[in-house]
Amino acid sequence: MITVFFTALPGLLLLPLLISFIFPYIFQDIAYLITVVRFGIRSKKQVTKTPAHTVVDIFLEQVEKSPDKPFIIYQEEVYTYSEIDRLSNQAARALRKHAGVKSGDCVAIYMSNAPAYIWIWLGVAKLGCALSCLNNNIRSHSFLHCLRSSGAKILLVEPELKDAIDEVMPELRKENVRVFYITETPVSEETETFLDKVKAASCDSVPKSLRSFVGAKTLAMYIYTSGTTGLPKAAIISHQRISMASGMFEFCHVRPRDIVYITLPLYHSSAMLIGVHGTICKGATIVLRKKFSASQFWDDCRKYNVTVVQYIGEVLRYLCNVPKSDDDASHNVRMAIGNGLRTDVWSEFLRRFGDIQMYEFYAATEGNVFFLNYTNTVGAVGRVNSLHRKFMPYQFIKYDIEKDEPVRDAKERCIKAKKGQPGLLISKITPLSPFGGYAGDKIHTEKKIMRDVFRKGDMYFNTGDILMVDEQNFVYFHDRVGDTFRWKGENVATTEVADILGLVTFIEEVNVYGVPVQNHEGRIGMATLKLREYETFDGRKLYAHVRDFLPNYARPRFIRIQKELEITGTFKQRKVELVKQGFDPANIPDPLYFLDEREKKFVPMTQTIYEDIKNKRLKL
Repeated sequence: MITVFFTALPGLLLLPLLISFIFPYIFQDIAYLITVVRFGIRSKKQVTKTPAHTVVDIFLEQVEKSPDKPFIIYQEEVYTYSEIDRLSNQAARALRKHAGVKSGDCVAIYMSNAPAYIWIWLGVAKLGCALSCLNNNIRSHSFLHCLRSSGAKILLVEPELKDAIDEVMPELRKENVRVFYITETPVSEETETFLDKVKAASCDSVPKSLRSFVGAKTLAMYIYTSGTTGLPKAAIISHQRISMASGMFEFCHVRPRDIVYITLPLYHSSAMLIGVHGTICKGATIVLRKKFSASQFWDDCRKYNVTVVQYIGEVLRYLCNVPKSDDDASHNVRMAIGNGLRTDVWSEFLRRFGDIQMYEFYAATEGNVFFLNYTNTVGAVGRVNSLHRKFMPYQFIKYDIEKDEPVRDAKERCIKAKKGQPGLLISKITPLSPFGGYAGDKIHTEKKIMRDVFRKGDMYFNTGDILMVDEQNFVYFHDRVGDTFRWKGENVATTEVADILGLVTFIEEVNVYGVPVQNHEGRIGMATLKLREYETFDGRKLYAHVRDFLPNYARPRFIRIQKELEITGTFKQRKVELVKQGFDPANIPDPLYFLDEREKKFVPMTQTIYEDIKNKRLKL
């Protein structure tokens, strides 16, 4: 028996190696799934009871456990967990006494990143209220639309935004909205202050009875979509959704001793739902910056001993565009968590700034599906996993770019996309993966729901994103519906074209889109570029590059040069207005270029060329 055992032992020892050779990612898959299942079970126990065990309760546990541990570092100020607890208690009491806030109300906040944003949110949550996280870049009509959709009648504003409030003050008065400025002294006559009232309030604990009704589905906050294609929509964020989002730090193995650098705006879901709440759940420390600065990013990381950074793709691209220095890789950052990272930027970031574990994920603020790239595979947003699919049923379906709708069979059912084939990502709406919709916007809520997808009566959330699964089950982002366009019978993914153009040395930023051409079917490729400082546009070099790296149908025929590309507050590029403006040089003040096949370069766009295209005298 012993002989048999020792004979079999080498085989048993080699078995894991054999399994990993055949299934190279199996152990990472298993480890990830175990983490997700454990977190899911724990999270479900916490939020399914009433009152739910919310982020407030977890925060209070951290206060009791480590009262003197730094929770927020902001500039030269350090706020411990207990200090933030006291400030949030005072904020809650000030809101009740001076603003008449009652449990279940919604309070709107309109400010840039600062510690007050976080302790005001915790104070609001302690009252059993919801927070409307207004983008501090919106103004006028857009601002009023967002505020009205939340139903908030109390508005907390930083003094620097007074001009924006003055612009809409007559409307706010008509609608009985009270405005409190987050300051101790009045910013002008007839304005109400908030900080003085906070300082005068008791810092005693807020009675838990005020939030005793809070359950998993109770509204916690509104976070707004970026509004790239219209007015922002108020995504309904429940306490269950907060719990799910905070799990990202669990899946990425963030530790209590980590120091998390947050430069993204707190009105953004990545910063608030994942960053702030994830930090609270881990009992870690936040280094908060008012606004992202590419030139100060690594200096801050070194100064505060940052170990974890949050990003969106554009942020890392900005970092790669900063002039190189000898201490680029001199830091303690071990992990970066975020999304929207282009493959070329990803590779350059790692080459330049060192061996950092990249946790690229796919998710949407209001969505009910997510992927996480836990294998550090460059370019992927995650992996298809059968057990993950059990808890969060999703599919990739065929999509007709030209008709701008899913492909359906003779029975009007959707058709699943095959591996290697781009498909629209949809996710089944279930109790475990709900879709809360948008506040006060039934039309847009309904637009995001697909019905009778595979069988009568089923409902799926339409992400509006096209992704692709390769033979190794890695998931890659392909493009957004509406961004992908069709030219000469072929689908063109704007993100892929932008990646290729971004490799050209004189180009700093790229925005690719399709524009309609009179008397032609489909839309033709156009790119708006921002050039690197001290660089000039080289039409011959760009022509050679797109000829070598892009098929004919995907090559942008028109180039527009701008000093700055317009983006949203969360660094998403705006395309709608650019598409409307098209390529008519009579209507565009910026330099325009046309891809001239005869000259083998991009030449200045003239009115003559425009008329020739319009009248089909010039073949595209």
